[in-house]
Order: sequence, then C-alpha cells, then structure tokens
Amino acid sequence: MSDSLPLRDRYLALIDEIVQLTLQGKVSSVEMVYQMLQKNITSGTGEIFELALSDRLSIIQNQVDSEQDELKKAKANRSLRAIKTIQNQWQRYAEQNKAIEAIATAVREITTASTDERLATLLRFTDPNQKHPLNSSQLQQLAKGLQQFAQLDPDIDQISQGITRGLASWQRLQDHLISWMYEQNRDLGFGGVPGENGPWATWAKKVNSEFPYGFFRTLALGQSAIEFAEQQSNVTLGDWVELALILQYLQRGLVNWFDQQPYNVQAGSKLSISTYLTFAVIWSQLASGFGNTAARFGNAGSQMMLQILRNFAQRPYFPLYGGIFASFSGSYLRNALDYLDEPLRQVEGTQEKARILTLLGYSQRALGQYQRSINFHLQALEIARNASDRPCEIANLNHLSRTYVQEKDYSEAINYSQRALILSRQAGDRNGEANALVNLGYSEVMQAQQLEQVEPETYEMPINYLEQGLKLLERLGDIQSKALCLSSLGIAYLVIDQPETAIKYLEDGFKTAQTAGDLYLQGRNLAYLAEAYYQLQNAEKAIYTGSLGMYLLEQIASSEWKQPAGLLTILQGQIGKESFQNLLQQHRPKIIAIIGVDGYDHIPALLTTYQQDM
Repeated sequence: MSDSLPLRDRYLALIDEIVQLTLQGKVSSVEMVYQMLQKNITSGTGEIFELALSDRLSIIQNQVDSEQDELKKAKANRSLRAIKTIQNQWQRYAEQNKAIEAIATAVREITTASTDERLATLLRFTDPNQKHPLNSSQLQQLAKGLQQFAQLDPDIDQISQGITRGLASWQRLQDHLISWMYEQNRDLGFGGVPGENGPWATWAKKVNSEFPYGFFRTLALGQSAIEFAEQQSNVTLGDWVELALILQYLQRGLVNWFDQQPYNVQAGSKLSISTYLTFAVIWSQLASGFGNTAARFGNAGSQMMLQILRNFAQRPYFPLYGGIFASFSGSYLRNALDYLDEPLRQVEGTQEKARILTLLGYSQRALGQYQRSINFHLQALEIARNASDRPCEIANLNHLSRTYVQEKDYSEAINYSQRALILSRQAGDRNGEANALVNLGYSEVMQAQQLEQVEPETYEMPINYLEQGLKLLERLGDIQSKALCLSSLGIAYLVIDQPETAIKYLEDGFKTAQTAGDLYLQGRNLAYLAEAYYQLQNAEKAIYTGSLGMYLLEQIASSEWKQPAGLLTILQGQIGKESFQNLLQQHRPKIIAIIGVDGYDHIPALLTTYQQDM
C-alpha cells in the first residue's frame, strides 16, 4: 500500500491540474484532456488512477450538493463538469490501452510459444469465450506486430500472412453472408441438392485463395471434410490460419444474423442452433482428417470445435431437449455428431461439457446407439450435479428415461422420470416438469403394454400425465418438447388400440417437429402414423407416411428406419408390387415437396436394402 501512495498522490495532482487548467480555459478540448492522460498515466496502474479519480469526484460532488454560496457552487459545478470530462476520456484511454496491451501480450505469447503450441496460442486470443477476444482491427495490428519477428521464424511469418489473408477473404465474403438464402426456391438453411447453389458454392466463388476455395467446393458437392483434410499434404500454417478465420467469421456472422430476425423467433433460434452444430461438426471432421496427417492442425481443429460448443452451451436457446435439426442437413453431416465425442474426452468436467454431452446423448439415441446415449447422459448428469446446473441435471434424468424406454427397460425409465418430476418441482423448472410428466406417462403406457394389461383404466393415469405435460408445454411455448409430447401421446393411443385419436396427435406431432426442425421426431411421427393407418386398413396413407418416415430416419442414420420399412414390406406383400407402386406414385408431388426428387427415387432402393437384409 505504501508503495502506491506517492503514485496516487501524483495522480491526484494530475487530476487537480487538469481541472484548474480547464477552469482557466487553458484546456479547451476533450482531446487535450486525453493527451494529458496518455502522457502521464503509467501502463498497468489504471486501478490507482481510478481510485484517485473516484475520490476527487466524490469530494467535488459533495461540494456541489452542500454549497450555499452561489458563486462557490457555480465554480464547484464547473469543476464537476471538468472531472466528468476526465472520467470520460479515462474510459476511452483505458479501452484503447487495454487493446494495445492485449495485442502486445498476443505478440509476446505467440512468438515465445514452442512450435507445436503457436497455433493453439493464436486461437486462444480469438476464442469467443474469452472476455475480450481480439476483433478484426486488433487482428490486423497483431499481424503487423508479428511481422517484426517474421525473419526470425518462418512459422511466425506464416501466421502473420494467414491472419492478413483471412481478414481479406472475410471482407470479400461479408456482403455474401446470406445472399444464398434468397436464391430462387431456397429455404433458409444449408440443406438442398449438392452443386452450384447454397452457401458453400456461393462462398467458393468469392474467395481468391486456393485452400478455402477447395474446402468450400468440397462441402458444396456434399463430399467429406475428413477426406479433404487427409488429402492436404501441402497445406501451410498460413493456409490453415486463413481458413480458421474465414470459418470463424462466417459462423459468428450467421448466428448474429439469425439471432436478430424479428419476424420469427423460433426460426431464428432454430437456425442459430443449426449453425453452431454445423460448424462444430465441420471442425471436428477437419480435426479428424488432419489428425492423421498433421497433428498440430488436428489438435487446433478440436480446439476450434470446443470453442464453438462452449459458446453454444451458454446461449439461452441451447437445446437441452433436442439435438438433430433439419435446416443444416446434408450428406456430409450424416452420422457426424459421432465425431464430436473423441475431442470432448480431453475436456475437464465443466457446465458447458455437461450440456454438450446432453446434446450428444440425445443425438445418439436418435441414431439408435442406446448404450452410448446412456453413457453420455450419465456423464452429463454427474457433471451437471457437481456444477449445480439444475436444468441440465433434470434434462439428463428425462433423457435417461426416454433412452431406457427405447431399451424396453420400463422400470428404469419410470424411475428416472419420477426423479426428474420430483427434482423439477423442487427447482421450479417448468420445462423439466413438463418433460418428466410426458416421460412418466409414456413409460407407464409402454410398461403396461409389455405386461399385456388390457384394462382401459390401467392407461388412464399414464395418459393423464401425458395430457398434463402437453398443456404445460403449450403454455411454455417449448416447440421441441411439445413435438415429443404429441408423438408420445400418439403412440400411447396406438398402444391402446385407438388409432383415430393416435392419428390426430401424430399428425400434430409431425407438423410441430417440422417447425422445430427435428428430423428424428419428424421421421418417428411418420413411422407411427403409418402404423395407425395400417390398423385402419388405409394402405394409401400408410404407404405415404411410412415411405416418408423411412426415408427421413435413414437419412440421419437412425436404426428406426427399419420399423416403417418392415411395415411397407408387409403391405407390398399384401397388395402386390404394382398396386404398391401405383399408390406411392399418387403421392409423388407431396413426397417431393418434402424430400425432393432424389428422396422419392431413393424410397424403392431403401425397401430393397431392407428386404435383402431380412
């Protein structure tokens, strides 16, 4: 403390001097005040200056409040205005000085890092999870700062060049960030037929550099990012840095744009979620591909993926009850959430990790990987509990209930849903409570069916739980969970041989899942609609809904595609191949409207595959 007193006194004297010169008219502009601060404040002593400024401000404010003499009061007011000018210019100075110090720190840490750590060090300074990540103008200054050391080390020169090229490429792409969305007959999102349309193709045309151009063309054609990375034997550090900055700015730009769409909050957040998932998956695939050929690029890819997921996990719309979204689908994403698993094993138990594992657990359940799903949710449950993230803890209890239903272990499913219900009511988590009611009702319906209990009253209470959950979800406006609840109610009524009521809920469930963008729930609702129509001996609608459900589930690599495939095979055997094909043909326009011509043409091939594997 004693060491800081002389400096504090010096800063008090500086403040008094500026006030006096201002009153005398010798300091006539805010720029002069700024220059005096810049000249006299020592770097790293800002807290001491702030304390001195606060003391003087408090003293003069008291003078203004208590002074009765009008002349003295007027002088105190002029002093107060001068002090507030100093305060404003100090804030300006502190902000600029903070940026200068951050750039100097980045230059020092990058240049002194080992060769293997330089890239990772750079990526820490652009991490959106940092309190003050470097912005584009600061990165330009960083590139210039690194150039001073470029002759000493070729890697530093490469990083500097990569930053400069990456920022220049982003400048060219910025005006075309969302232009592809307005192409004729395009929906929002990254889905669609591979080729010349869509974001990747649009962006490929706008970049000048060979490496990002090749990467964008790969994605535009629906090809594997892993194979692309494996083939880049001549990629330089500068190439990699350039692509990293381009992808980072594209992802952030898209999320910011989607977040600000006032016309449809649900569509905006749905597309933001899809953007986070898509870019995280791309980085995980690049990490996988480069990991086989260039370890530091592979590790840096994993680092980029985790930065995105950690940022995503902190968003208010992070989907604790969802995982697979339609708007950024594509063949290169097929089974892609698998790739996120390995890098996560290197991360310590944090709240963000618990939420990411929750997402992976849901996705693995959709893929039919039930044991992996359980493992993810158990890990997430423990981490969330230790991190006191109650909504995440409740979500994982609910997910475990759903997964155990899929495993046909209904007693465990009921156990987890009851725990979720108790905990959600204790915590006041209405969303968690609604999901727990749905899961409890659904688990009890399935258990009663397994035990071959046919009395209608056995199902009254479970269906009541489901209906309570639906009412609560409608009030909360949670579309994702509502889609799940409608699906569960539809299946419950199917189980108790009420197909007409089941159809009502399943059709609503399908439409709601479309709004939520959840491909898994879309396919699942359609699969059970086919079952309901089959019970009613409506072959035409059973073929239409079954074919769509089979295709959508197979597209996300869910093993559940075989359920509608089996039903369609039975129908084909009953009515004959020709009649089956005629009924399918009748619904061709409606099917194409949802999955396109290629999707329609793929339906017979899927049936053939299923029949060959029987």
